Amino acid sequence: MSAFAERCGIHDAAREQALQHTARAIEAAGLELVRFAWCDLHGVLRGKTLVAAAAADAMRAGVGLVSTLMLKDSSDRTAFKVFEPGGTAGLDGFGFANNLLLLADPASFKRLPWAPATGWLQAQPWFADGQPVELDTRRVLQRALARLAACGYGLKCGLEVEFHIYRIEDTQAQLDPMQADWPGQPPRVSLVHPGYNLLAEGWFDLAEEPLRIVQHTAQALGLPLLSLEVELGPSQVEAVFEATDAMTAADNMVLFRSAVKQALRRAGYHATFMCRPPFPNIMSSGWHLHQSLVDARTGANLFRRQVPAEGSTPEHAQYSLSAVGEQWLAGLLAHARGMTVFCTPTANGFARFRPNALAPQSVLWGRDNRGAMLRVIGECGDAGTRIENRIGEPAANPYLYLASQIHAGLSGIARDLAAPPATDSPYGGQAESLPTSLGEGLQALRDDAVLCAAFGEAFIHYFSRIKQSERQRLEQAQDRDDFERREYFSRI
Repeated sequence: MSAFAERCGIHDAAREQALQHTARAIEAAGLELVRFAWCDLHGVLRGKTLVAAAAADAMRAGVGLVSTLMLKDSSDRTAFKVFEPGGTAGLDGFGFANNLLLLADPASFKRLPWAPATGWLQAQPWFADGQPVELDTRRVLQRALARLAACGYGLKCGLEVEFHIYRIEDTQAQLDPMQADWPGQPPRVSLVHPGYNLLAEGWFDLAEEPLRIVQHTAQALGLPLLSLEVELGPSQVEAVFEATDAMTAADNMVLFRSAVKQALRRAGYHATFMCRPPFPNIMSSGWHLHQSLVDARTGANLFRRQVPAEGSTPEHAQYSLSAVGEQWLAGLLAHARGMTVFCTPTANGFARFRPNALAPQSVLWGRDNRGAMLRVIGECGDAGTRIENRIGEPAANPYLYLASQIHAGLSGIARDLAAPPATDSPYGGQAESLPTSLGEGLQALRDDAVLCAAFGEAFIHYFSRIKQSERQRLEQAQDRDDFERREYFSRI
């Protein structure tokens, strides 16, 4: 009988060769455990840990995974009534907490630098009949990239990720069995730097120990880290990564968040990618996504323009962007409200959209303007010409964030959209506002027919149902701050 991977149609000679190479590497390194990891709807890695001797067979036969893991809201409650008739209507292949199978990519193998004798493999879920689980968010991005490639394009992305690192002072409440809850309490923490001294060398030195752990972890995993910086807020830092292709960028973001949280935890630190940690006088964290369209064949930057368009001035997009670059920019603007909930998916993150906070408030673009939602960077002839989207929060699922950019940008190209003039007043209040709550963001998505069609009605129904569960529980919470401490600060 053929192996499950063969029945899924993904196991060929190249995969078998990669599998044997990984099996040899596991044995040669003397590993004891191998984690089969999968990214859930919320951008969090889950999966199963196998003894090393079972890894090779599991890469062929798959690893069982309960399907309700794909139906969890941000508190880990199942948002669909899987044991009731019609409870999983619209979710073909799901029901009664049935099994899915994780198939790992043998070429994704890494040795975890913080966990002794432990390897790691990236996996995706499949139904037991060998059909792909189309609701898997990595598969959502794969479909978006296939659509992009069919047009002759690729997408190059660079990541700027702000987050917070705290020193753990006490885990008594978090680990006290008498205080266990769903979700539980976070640890008690203190700052690693006092903040409000942007890029201060002294503050970097104060926070160097945890930042060294971030550096060594990222580099040991092969992630293209460029810099680590002290941000403005207390205990806030930023990591900047070299631009890569879109899928690699998304995979790197998922692994980076999970890895640094685990490595820092072992050293006595708590890292959080929650946008606004639950303390007074904090600064919100953003995830700024740099993007440029490239020629799929040559890799040339298709946003680059050699000379300004005839008659253009700096307020015009084609003063420094190509015609297709302007169309992409206009597509991002046209679908800004609909895409917001993919870029900022937590109720906590919407509080970041406020005036004069180096965060966007309105649907605007600007030329090297950090107050605008979209920042155009690069002059004519600059090979690094790109668009920076400043709408994202660091807790976003990377696959959905990037897929939303592709579908919005392609819409701009298909409709030959023109961008409005660049703003010189990003907080002036005349432009259309971004959604200000999770509920408004979900409604804006449902109102965007183009994005709903691109993601597919089944996925929109699935995503919206799970996020509505989160929103409703927040609205019913007696103490919103306590809700966010447990739901976001403790877990994200």
